[in-house]
Amino acid sequence: MIHTVYIALGSNIGDRELHLLRAVAELGKLPGSRITALSGFYETEPVGPPQDNFLNAALCLETPLEPAELLARLQWIESEVFGRTREERWGPRRMDLDILLFDDLVLDTPDLVIPHPRLHERRFALVPLQEIAPDAVHPGLCKKVGQLLRAAPDTGTVKKI
Repeated sequence: MIHTVYIALGSNIGDRELHLLRAVAELGKLPGSRITALSGFYETEPVGPPQDNFLNAALCLETPLEPAELLARLQWIESEVFGRTREERWGPRRMDLDILLFDDLVLDTPDLVIPHPRLHERRFALVPLQEIAPDAVHPGLCKKVGQLLRAAPDTGTVKKI
């Protein structure tokens, strides 16, 4: 079965644009998967401790991978390709890959929550997602991305570059 998955990408260390492009290339290599949409890149203010601004994007991936396997692959890309270590929550990172939506799945396990538990609060994820999937529905809240974006708290600037 092929799943439709929306993934958020973010980077705030080094050549952020190059990191996003490299992550897109890596995601395109996932077995049996293909990228069907990619948002523009957005300069965003960080959430959490003081640090440099992020460059964020969203993409749509059609994939046969199930949620746990996809998560493992995303974490492998973060650590093995970009050298990410998880030492500080919401700290600086070369690459952050998050599953935002996975079909109409609602999942809550110790390792993975889908839809992303803070998606509805994060303009830096909603703005790029709105660009590529304005009619996508958050299955837990039963609202379209545009509705979530209009109701999201103003948590900093999200500016397309």
